[in-house]
Amino acid sequence: MQVRELAVQGALEVTPRQFGDSRGLVLEWFRDDVFTRATGQRFDLQQANCSVSAAGALRGIHFADVPPGQAKYVTCLSGSVMDVVVDLRVGSPTFGRWDSVLLDDVDRRAAYLPVGVGHAFLSLADGSTVAYLCSAPYTPEREHGVHPLDADVGIRWPEVGRDGTPLTLELSAKDQVAPTLQEALDSGLLPRWTG
Repeated sequence: MQVRELAVQGALEVTPRQFGDSRGLVLEWFRDDVFTRATGQRFDLQQANCSVSAAGALRGIHFADVPPGQAKYVTCLSGSVMDVVVDLRVGSPTFGRWDSVLLDDVDRRAAYLPVGVGHAFLSLADGSTVAYLCSAPYTPEREHGVHPLDADVGIRWPEVGRDGTPLTLELSAKDQVAPTLQEALDSGLLPRWTG
């Protein structure tokens, strides 16, 4: 496995080695020893999620109250997504910065998102299947969002899908009315940096 630090402090891209033959392939998409060496902590798995998205589905920017927060380890089992991490931790040296990782069924990378950051992804193909390992269970009253099209965050979302066709972005009703980063900051909604 190769581990690369992202532009958001504490976030990582993990590229596994794939071993294939005429039957298919096998890979390790998570290893506790590699993760612990890279982060200095063990991943406390509390929940595993899976989502399937149409091309153009834009999910996020989502984050959870801290404490306890919710760290995520994310991969794409089939299809392709642009996975994005946004530093929402007030006081962090990388506050407001974002970075992305292409997660797909070719390179089979994973992304680690530490507690306190925002997570979003855009599906680049119909049927994109994303699996998440989560450090805390989903608790609706502790979950929040920042609008994924907020110009101040400035995420450059792809305009075409994996097959080259134009994408029409589709957001959930909740994400459509999410506050901007400045509104979330002004309201005291964002987590604080504890690093």
